[in-house]
Amino acid sequence: MQLENDLGHDRIRTLVMRLAIPSMVAQFVSVLYSIVDRMYIGNIAEVGELALAGVGICGPVVTLISSFSALVGFGGAPLLSIRMGEKNDRAAREVVANSFMMLAILGVTLTAVSFLLKSRLLRWFGASEIIFPYADRYISIYLTGTVFALFSSGMNQFIICQGFAKVGMKSVLLGAFLNLVLDPVFIFAFHMGVAGGALATVISQAASAAFVIKVLLGDKIPVKITFGKYSWGVCRQILKLGFSPFVIIAFDNILIITMNMVLQAYGGPGRGDMLVTCATIMQSFMLIVTMPLGGITAGTQSILGYNYGAKRVKRVRQAEKEILKLTVLFTAVMMAAAQTVSRYFVLIFTRNPEYVAMSVKAIRISTLMIVPLAFQYTFVDGFTGMGIAGAAISLSFFRKALFFLVVLTLPAAIGAEGVFWTEPIIDLTAAAVSTTFYLTYSGRILKKRLLEGKGHDLKRRR
Repeated sequence: MQLENDLGHDRIRTLVMRLAIPSMVAQFVSVLYSIVDRMYIGNIAEVGELALAGVGICGPVVTLISSFSALVGFGGAPLLSIRMGEKNDRAAREVVANSFMMLAILGVTLTAVSFLLKSRLLRWFGASEIIFPYADRYISIYLTGTVFALFSSGMNQFIICQGFAKVGMKSVLLGAFLNLVLDPVFIFAFHMGVAGGALATVISQAASAAFVIKVLLGDKIPVKITFGKYSWGVCRQILKLGFSPFVIIAFDNILIITMNMVLQAYGGPGRGDMLVTCATIMQSFMLIVTMPLGGITAGTQSILGYNYGAKRVKRVRQAEKEILKLTVLFTAVMMAAAQTVSRYFVLIFTRNPEYVAMSVKAIRISTLMIVPLAFQYTFVDGFTGMGIAGAAISLSFFRKALFFLVVLTLPAAIGAEGVFWTEPIIDLTAAAVSTTFYLTYSGRILKKRLLEGKGHDLKRRR
């Protein structure tokens, strides 16, 4: 397998596009796992809206599983890039070996714990008596594929960060294609309803996981999966770097839970379930924004990590600028789409006029400040890519803490629909803080790294 991209020498703008676009497309396609399920489930005769609300309640569990794959994948991949930039092949192999081991342990543990707590969790997440059966049916099957979900998402990052972005994209395309084909078969042809959607997802994730592991066990990729050389020190480094993306995704999980609980509390009987359904549709649209956006910034972390490890500060700065341009362009396009054609997106899920009107309103409000969100993603993931975990974690925590403050206070002042104004408020504020922090401290961090490089060179001459 010929190397697709030379992280240390290829032109930065070209390199960013080569890595960002496939990663963005891969994340966009991965959204289809949930979007396609919700699309078909929302159109089940007579019970579509209730079934869709039930799947929406399962969203936090699905997101929680994704957060653990990010903990290892988004933590280990930048570390691998840094080790490759340092030309430390032994340490690079240890990163992949320890990451694979951790994902296997997490997969088994999360499956067992989730099955024990699923009923209690679903009710805590906002499942009413009416929608609980749909949520329980979906999640009971989905959880059987937890190990596949972790391997397909987490280990795919180790393909992308070694310069094989197109191969990483193929693994996601494989799963999405299978999901698209199997969903209508299981849901409608076999009359399995929400259970059919979950089964289609599990099979699709298993196929993606098999593809990813096969690639990483092959001889043509520079750093493949090996066994042994397990080290708590290496695991700790991976977990430290991965903690920021883990916090972002895991707290998004709590975000959804809190939002559903607030909507049920302030919406009241009947209307609460309707608002949860509309919020599920809105969150589906937001996934189309945030997942590809994260694909751009996570997919290009290898450029930052490799050149930071190689002490090529100028290339790090150039890469950050090109990444920011791309994220701003993407979010601007998505904001325009949200304000003009979101109705067509909502009609995929439901034809109920009341649900359509409320869902469109929720999407238009929630996306008002997604352009500033591009700055948040670029700078936070940029710090993670360079191994500056402390800065990334602090900025992530600030955004999540602000969310809780707004989502718990705004509906009390203006009603249940005030929940939808939470997103633009925190997007704008968090972006301003992240940008200020980056402009203040990034120069000092890169200058220190450059001086470290000169110090090492001086020692060698002596």
